[in-house]
Amino acid sequence: MKPKSRVLGIDDGPFRFGDAEVPVVGVVVQAPSYIDGVLQTRAQVDGRDATERIGGMIRRSRYREGLAMVLVDGSAVGGFNVIDVDRLHGDAGVPVATVTRHKPDFFAMERALRRKFEDWEDRWEILRRHPLEEVPTRHRPVYVTQVGATLAEVREALALTTVRGALPEPLRIPHLVAASLVRGESRGRA
Repeated sequence: MKPKSRVLGIDDGPFRFGDAEVPVVGVVVQAPSYIDGVLQTRAQVDGRDATERIGGMIRRSRYREGLAMVLVDGSAVGGFNVIDVDRLHGDAGVPVATVTRHKPDFFAMERALRRKFEDWEDRWEILRRHPLEEVPTRHRPVYVTQVGATLAEVREALALTTVRGALPEPLRIPHLVAASLVRGESRGRA
């Protein structure tokens, strides 16, 4: 990845399970931390439209052509509105990686999916389709899946766009923006 590559980071805002939708924010960052643009869409809480909504947001964006990679905070938005990273990779036309700060508890996730959704097997298959890899950072490890890139390329993108801590700027910034859309200001750790 080139030193000034553009990376789109995507995160959702805080929500309550009674909410119908959650804001989903994308921020295009020119490495390491220069913000080129901000994108926004919405997705249903616990719905099935995240991949379509995020893919549409990317397809309509004037920033699509210059992207080197898409990073998504986690594998779902709005609870269990699971993102199909293979389809998103096709929509974006560039590598897609999910990044989480904490190793997911797959046993608890499967149990929650079984309890809550008739289509739990479909959601579970999408979540488990790609192996979860631990990536060390200067701060603490993060956990990633990737499509269209090697693990080494994802590591390089994370190293290139992480200014401080473990979370790269393309994920830290949309986290703050999405929280501000819901609460009026950002708060907490990003």
